[in-house]
Amino acid sequence: MPMSRLHERYQKEVLPWLQKEMGYPNRMAAPRLEKIVLNMGIGEAIQNIKALDAAAAELGQITGQKAIVTRAKKSIANFKLRKNMPIGASVTLRGERMYEFLDRLVNIVLPRVRDFKGLSSKSFDGRGNYTLGLRDQLVFPEVDYARVDKVRGMNITFVTTARTDEEARALLKQLGLPLRD
Repeated sequence: MPMSRLHERYQKEVLPWLQKEMGYPNRMAAPRLEKIVLNMGIGEAIQNIKALDAAAAELGQITGQKAIVTRAKKSIANFKLRKNMPIGASVTLRGERMYEFLDRLVNIVLPRVRDFKGLSSKSFDGRGNYTLGLRDQLVFPEVDYARVDKVRGMNITFVTTARTDEEARALLKQLGLPLRD
């Protein structure tokens, strides 16, 4: 698989910039994107198991990779939820697929979000990881509008090797993520 456009940019522009600005002694000390995880929680799967299949298929279309079904870790009586019941779908992207997805997310998907003014800088977890939530899957051009039965949201988590939020913020900004200050 040839190197994606964004991965090439990371190697040629972002890494040298991070080394110079942040003072890393070598390329391996600089933070890098490790993986991107897409999660879709489907609460209605408790009554309607077909909703889970549709959501997993949509995640597969969006990422180009088969989604795994996630199961409940514990029982919750108020929600009629039992341990090990299927309640969500997840995809983990690494390597070239990860860079291709990030490139599409930044250049195609985020501009299609209604009233988009940039991503919040408050969504870092304190360990250099960033999570953003999308309200609907229809902003992805891969999803066929006619085949969607219900609008579902998803979480997208960027896992980096950065030790602090400031390092991760600098890395993600250089990779093109439109973060507000």
